[in-house]
Parts: sequence; C-alpha cells; structure tokens
Amino acid sequence: MPTQEQVMESLDTVLVPGVMRSLVKMNLVREVRIAERKVDITLASAALSLENQEWLKDRTSDVVQKLEGVEEVDVSFVDSKPKDINEIRYVIAIMSGKGGVGKSLVASLTAIALKRQGCEVGILDADITGPSIPKMFGINTRPSGSDSGILPVSSRSGIELMSINLLLPSEDDAVIWRGPLIGKAITQFWEETLWGKLDYLVVDLPPGTADAPLTVMQTLPLTGIIIVFTPQALTTMVVRKAINMARQMGKPILGVVENMSYLYVPEIDRKIELFGKSRGEEMARTAHAPLLGRLPIDPALAKLCDEGNIEHYDAEIIANLGESLLQVTSAKATSGSDRHD
Repeated sequence: MPTQEQVMESLDTVLVPGVMRSLVKMNLVREVRIAERKVDITLASAALSLENQEWLKDRTSDVVQKLEGVEEVDVSFVDSKPKDINEIRYVIAIMSGKGGVGKSLVASLTAIALKRQGCEVGILDADITGPSIPKMFGINTRPSGSDSGILPVSSRSGIELMSINLLLPSEDDAVIWRGPLIGKAITQFWEETLWGKLDYLVVDLPPGTADAPLTVMQTLPLTGIIIVFTPQALTTMVVRKAINMARQMGKPILGVVENMSYLYVPEIDRKIELFGKSRGEEMARTAHAPLLGRLPIDPALAKLCDEGNIEHYDAEIIANLGESLLQVTSAKATSGSDRHD
C-alpha cells in the first residue's frame, strides 16, 4: 500500500494545463484516502474548465495507478472558488508617489529575485490603466479559466502573472475606466485568480495615492510595502506622500528602492549620478525602513525589457535584493500570522 506522502509526490508531477504548476503547488488537492489497495482523490474544480478537469482526472489516475499496491484510483472534483483555495504567505505591494520612476520594473525584478531564491512567486499587475508587466516578460498569452475563476499565466521561469493587458483584445487598447471599476478589477484579480500556494505575491500598484492604491490597502492583506523613487528632489518630495499614506493606512514599509541611481561607465570604472546625489539613505530614514537597493541605469536591462526578456537579467543587485527581501519579510512574520488565505 502506498503512503499519503507517496501519493502526494505523484500528484506533484501532474501539471495544471495553462499554468504548468502541479496540482499540489496550485493547492487543488483537497483530500486523499487510501484503503485496501484503492486510492480516492478529491480535487478542487476552481478555475478549471470541464476539459481540463477531464484531462487532470485521467492524468491523476495514471500516475497514482503506477504506485506499488494500487489497484484502483477514483478521482472526483468538488466545487470551489479560488479565494477558498489560495494560500499566499506574503503579499508585497510596490508603490511610488509618482509615475515614471520604474515601479513596474522594480516589481518585476523583485519577483525575479525572489524566484531565484527558490520561492514560489506571482505578480498581480494592479496598474490597470498602465499595465507593462506582460510586455517585460514577453507574455501575450490569454489566461484560461471557467465560471468559477481564472488561471494566471506562467512566465518562462515559472512566475505567475495576472494583468488586464492579458485580457484585452490588443495590448495597445486603452482602459478608460473610472475609479470604482478599476478597484473592482483589482479585487477580482485578488479573489478570482487561482494563485494556489505562493510564498510571495508581488502587487504592482499604479502611481500616486488615489483610488487604486487605496483599494489594495483596504482589500488585500498586505505584509508590507516597498517604496520606489529616483534621486530627483521633486520625486522624493512626492514619495513622502506615499510614505505618509502607508502609515495612515497602517501598512508597514518593508524598505525603499532607489531606481536610476547612477550610470556605471566601465571604460572609466566610474558611477555617474545623472539625476543628482543619491537620496537612498535619506529616504530610508524618512520611511524608517531599510534601503533594499540602488538600481543603476543599465542599457542592457532596458534592452531586455523591450525584448520581453527581463528574466534573463543577471546582476549582483538581483541576488542582493532577493536576500534582503527574505530577511525583512521573515522578520515581519515573527510579529504574527504570516499566511493570507
């Protein structure tokens, strides 16, 4: 007779179509019963079309039937919704006081950094009117799903993505919505997307302190916020508004990231601060949070983003960012429960 652990190991090899993460990682396995050479498996139907359910039923039966001592496998589905299935340990919002500071870039690099640390990661693109995450990852695949929910799209490295741009007829179509509709879309992305089991969900906020950031802070169980800024005095002044908003909403600031901090010129081995002296330490003190990193102006990174190959970016700052985020989030977890279901 197989053990419960052996059955779960087999189920971890069954990939959910469209997401390419396993039944176990998508948290779709609801129950496993083993008795007298028969294995009964109950799976959640959340966001799965009837076609996908049939495929998963057949595939699950095949892999479990191969276990020693198994003569019969019965697979059934139970009705469920994504919000009842999702288990997300940390939810991190990436915020800026104004546009044009590279917030979406930092959100993408944050997810990549955490993925390289061995974490299961997703990105919720909450910048409904200015989504750019799919473009940087080179993704234009339309998400699949059912009446009960929607499946995210996986990047090449296995980062789950959900963005309004993946649902539009064309990526160039404008989303001309008022605040309430934008807020509703963000809430739906949170509640109706089958994220499964994630260590981190990175939420890319639109710039400013208006309806959309407010919706995220009021609706999502944020672990904390990362503030993005550039060295210009005007930008840092506006960023203080974002810091004050986070404080007023009672959301902890995990750290700050200075983007476009400098341009490194290898021919002369020099860092040139094109937008003025770094304000990283100053903003860290203002936010009462660590400086997680100073990102350079890197033509190679810009080229990769334009090509949809941001996941190919390899720089020391990525490793440092990932390590820093693991430290600050684990420190926050010691203050209370750290799972958001």
